[in-house]
Amino acid sequence: MSSTDDRLRGWRHHLHQIPETAFAERETSRFVAGVLRDLGFEVTTGVGGTGVVGSLTRGRSTRAVALRSELDALPIDERSGVPFTSKHPGAMHACGHDGHLAMALGAAAVLAEEGGFDGTVRIILQPAEEPGRGARAMVDDGLFERFPVDRLFGLHNLPGTPAGHLLTRPGPLMASEDNFTIRVAGRGGHASAPHLVIDPLVIGAEIVLALQQVVARNVDPIHTAVLSCTDLRTDGARNAIPSNVTITGDTRSFEASVQALLERRIREIATGLAAAHGATAEVTYTHEFAPTVNDEECVAIAGEAAIRALGEDRVRLAADPIMGSEDFGVLAGHVPACLAFIGNGTTAGEGGTPLHSHDYTFNDGILSAGVAYYREVVRTSLGSTRPHLLSPAGYERS
Repeated sequence: MSSTDDRLRGWRHHLHQIPETAFAERETSRFVAGVLRDLGFEVTTGVGGTGVVGSLTRGRSTRAVALRSELDALPIDERSGVPFTSKHPGAMHACGHDGHLAMALGAAAVLAEEGGFDGTVRIILQPAEEPGRGARAMVDDGLFERFPVDRLFGLHNLPGTPAGHLLTRPGPLMASEDNFTIRVAGRGGHASAPHLVIDPLVIGAEIVLALQQVVARNVDPIHTAVLSCTDLRTDGARNAIPSNVTITGDTRSFEASVQALLERRIREIATGLAAAHGATAEVTYTHEFAPTVNDEECVAIAGEAAIRALGEDRVRLAADPIMGSEDFGVLAGHVPACLAFIGNGTTAGEGGTPLHSHDYTFNDGILSAGVAYYREVVRTSLGSTRPHLLSPAGYERS
């Protein structure tokens, strides 16, 4: 194992032991800020709460490119069995953000030591990705005004995909997430006298069933959407019909018009069915994650870089979009950007265990691949001449 690999694994294993949840990533922020300073980066901390931005300039160009990673962990008790397990009970890097951070730091180290670019590279380390709040906090704190960039790139590991393979696509890559809560108020009473009540449980059941028709019968079939009711709770008892029912769930889509349609139909169906039974329904609908939509030219740069770093047989630029969500979408709404997936492995326990599992493990074997990709992304973006970009036909490579 090379000294470079040792350094990457050392960073990753240390970060894995100190997981911190959203906006509480103080120890993590101090550590990564210290590494960047030691590498010669100009470092700003406290951006959007606990966020960190490192900047390094070479040459005379005013162009700037950013690499983004996440700082936060999940509120999960770890049962992965690794020797460098979490030292913080109730917190675990179960999404691989420790690996993402190590790859970003590794790229920062290579670029600081080797150069090979003309302009400014920024390392953006974002808090609170998991709840979808950190990107907005950094933007509201003047991220792109204080640290302007021409392009932004990010990586996320993908269990179930061969280790070190890179997948992305132009346009929609990851969906938005909206949450809804429906509160149905009826009139409860004794289970032996249903004729004297307005049963919100029956109404709630009708609402849940009716909502299953929204995607099938209201969304244009050429668009993609998911509407899921995920919980139903009442204040009733075994022999008491409830007075109140609460239904919660979420929706996923790629376009603002579809988001608006889903919200409108949820409100219409819930309030209409409640009124038909003499009850009332109150709907709360919130936008949690923006869709991640990749810029076409950034994807072309990512493809050129990935082919040089990983080999053409490991790069797919026509990946299927997924209905999961990522806070990267907020950042991609402000600057041209590309998020890509890097395969974490296909075997359980060796990178194939699903994200957000208590026994998830990040595959250390992909760290160097992520660093190589990031290095080439920066050099392609900030080279002395404009890079030769893939034509749209190049997106069909796999």
